[in-house]
Amino acid sequence: MLSERVRAAMLTSAIVATFLLVWYGLTLPPKFDAMGLSEDELMVKEFNGDIVRNDFGEYVFNPDKALGLPGPGPVARKAYSELSEAFHKKGTNDHGVAYLVLYTVIRFGSGFFVASVVAVLLGVAIGLSPLLFRALNPIIQLLKPISPLAWMPLLLYSVKDPTWTAILVVFMAALWPTVANTAFGVNSIRSDYLRVSALLELGWFERLYRVVLPGAAPAIVAGLRIAFGSALVAVVPAEMLLGELGIGYLTWIEWNNLDISGVVFAILVVGVVGITLDTLFNRVSKMVTYPE
Repeated sequence: MLSERVRAAMLTSAIVATFLLVWYGLTLPPKFDAMGLSEDELMVKEFNGDIVRNDFGEYVFNPDKALGLPGPGPVARKAYSELSEAFHKKGTNDHGVAYLVLYTVIRFGSGFFVASVVAVLLGVAIGLSPLLFRALNPIIQLLKPISPLAWMPLLLYSVKDPTWTAILVVFMAALWPTVANTAFGVNSIRSDYLRVSALLELGWFERLYRVVLPGAAPAIVAGLRIAFGSALVAVVPAEMLLGELGIGYLTWIEWNNLDISGVVFAILVVGVVGITLDTLFNRVSKMVTYPE
């Protein structure tokens, strides 16, 4: 009997294989019909690169000029080309995909880490004071749904540096969800925990470390998870709009070059980076979450 994990892996493989087959079938180029065209017309089309001859000497549409979405084959060839030069630097704005991923991860990590520290400290302070919680909660709920990209023009005008602007966009994306969840988690800690800490005459910092943070950990981690997703979604369009080297920049450059295979490859890179970072985050979150 196969285990649940093996069956899930087999089902995932079957879904991916089915998707690739459907993708391949839907993106097959149409067959070129030379009926009704003279030799001169065919020569003009061949000269313009619209059609080429295959191995059998028949005219077919030029795959390099094919319209519509590319199939798995062109995307795979593009991926091989990019990954074979992943660590190359050919110019100021022509860096390999490995460097572009590194730049994005650094921006994301810097903004998310600073936002998490600030948000947890601010959320704990708000959650420990019922007055502050009631006073600031409406403001937090107002700021939380604002798209981080909406802050970008103001941030760019203020700091006048696209790199710092991208980091601050990530910071804004990660700040408010974590503040809101941390404040709610601290404010909702069982009163029994606080009474026991008072009976044990724990100091303020010891009570914070041993009671408040462990008790609010599930809510804090939930907020960090929401902030993590928001920050990861924000960093790519920020790079696209700011023209900063990164995964978003790769997507935008491929679009400007009208290389749709490159755009699909860049989207896949975003997905791989996202799932890798999410897996690492899950492992860290399990280390800091305490079961009741």
